[in-house]
Amino acid sequence: MRRSLRPRPDASAETKPEPTKPTQTKIPAPVLRFGVIFLILSLFSTLWSLASPLMSIPDEPAHTVKAAAVARGQFLGTSGQNQGEQLLVVVPKYIADTGALTCFAFKVNVTADCSPGLNADERQPTPGGTSAGNYNPLYYLVAGLPSRILSGEPAIYAMRILSGLLCSLFLAAMLFATTQFANRRWPVVAAGIAVTPMVLYLCGSINPNALEIVTTSAVFVNLCLVLENVRDLSRVRFNIVVVGVSAAVLANTRALSLLWLALAVIAALLTVPARDLLLLVKDKLVLAMTALIAVAAACGLLWLKSSNTLASLLGTPSAVTPEQAFGTMLERTFDIAASYVAQLGWLDTNGPTGVFYWWACLTGALMVTAVSVKAWRPRLGFIVLFAATILIPPILQAQVVSELGYIWQGRYLLPVVVPMLLAAGLALRSHPFPDTVFAKRIAAWTIGLTAAAHTAVFANALRRYGVGTFSEANWGDMFGATKWEPPLGWLPLTIVYLGVTALAGFLLYRQLSASQARIEEPLKAEASLR
Repeated sequence: MRRSLRPRPDASAETKPEPTKPTQTKIPAPVLRFGVIFLILSLFSTLWSLASPLMSIPDEPAHTVKAAAVARGQFLGTSGQNQGEQLLVVVPKYIADTGALTCFAFKVNVTADCSPGLNADERQPTPGGTSAGNYNPLYYLVAGLPSRILSGEPAIYAMRILSGLLCSLFLAAMLFATTQFANRRWPVVAAGIAVTPMVLYLCGSINPNALEIVTTSAVFVNLCLVLENVRDLSRVRFNIVVVGVSAAVLANTRALSLLWLALAVIAALLTVPARDLLLLVKDKLVLAMTALIAVAAACGLLWLKSSNTLASLLGTPSAVTPEQAFGTMLERTFDIAASYVAQLGWLDTNGPTGVFYWWACLTGALMVTAVSVKAWRPRLGFIVLFAATILIPPILQAQVVSELGYIWQGRYLLPVVVPMLLAAGLALRSHPFPDTVFAKRIAAWTIGLTAAAHTAVFANALRRYGVGTFSEANWGDMFGATKWEPPLGWLPLTIVYLGVTALAGFLLYRQLSASQARIEEPLKAEASLR
């Protein structure tokens, strides 16, 4: 037997420990997903903040003055006690002068270069008027902060961007929640339809209307997710907190915010059996968030009563009777629906006509499909919000028509319209999503056309303020004869916007085309929704 010539390893070498490799911290998939959603939404809101001329968004001068005043500790202004009279506050002069920048309002052929601009050096305290002078100060505390650091136009843009980041945070919480359902694809589809160009446009403004929309939506979707997991609440601790924080912020946003909060909560609770609600009272975090909501709602109600917020609404008295106003607003139901999609500026900058037709097809198909669900309970939330969408404008307008005339705008109802469309998607989540190649092609085309529609609205708004909107097409003037340019230029902004919409569309398609095996949470039985 031959002895091996291979040398024996040294014993010390056998016991010598291998060098340790540095541990790599991997970001959890849910955290990464939320971060990506927030980043994309922040880019959308920031691009809209830059693309819209200063004070081109409805009531933005009033909200800008209010935000600057609240940031300086003036939560209320002084008034002559007459209905609709603007309240006076003391703000830097460049803030008080923002009302003079609206020379293009209501004039589609007047470009934004008519604006005199703002002098950043004029920071001396000056009285300024605002119709939002006695609104709840919570939103304005955040939006007004940049005016304490910056001055002139940079301060206004920074206020817009910060407001957009705040709104994007709650909107991301809503979109993220749609990806957490057991069968997430129908809710994701509904979210893609519900986030219209108008929603993103308002997020890039100084206006609490956007915060109303996103917080109401976040409350509704996250509460529905909590209720779906009511037998295992440990899986949705984050969503319970989102419901509490979103509701607390919503309750202190605008005069009608408490109504939107009540509708969102009722619509969500109706989708589950009453016996399941008893399981919520056994959870300490649920009770803590419920207490937070109760305190916040009480504070919001107290502010409404003590500050007389509704007294600052602007309008002209009318001889129209409440009954006539109710009937008129009921007939205008589909007319005001344009504001849900893309009615920008001072109601003078509509998106391309094809965009409205496209969203009419999307929303109509989604709503008809939702109401056709066999099980009755999943439909209840959608039905309640749909009825509110039809009836609230006539009812509220009838209450004030004699004193203020017709003041209702479609964007006021977006805090109900967006949750309504989301409720339609949630009603379908017990039904299988088609996985055929043909269905995936339909999804790809639908997402692509929706991304194109978003970009078309963005580019059309830039054309309106850059060269004006006339009866003849004048897109060629955008490449050499623009009278007004946004920061960074209209073409770079449009290209970036197109890129962001393409990225968002790609990620949305991945969510819809993923096989059921790749979905983290198992599909629950339809009986759990009844």
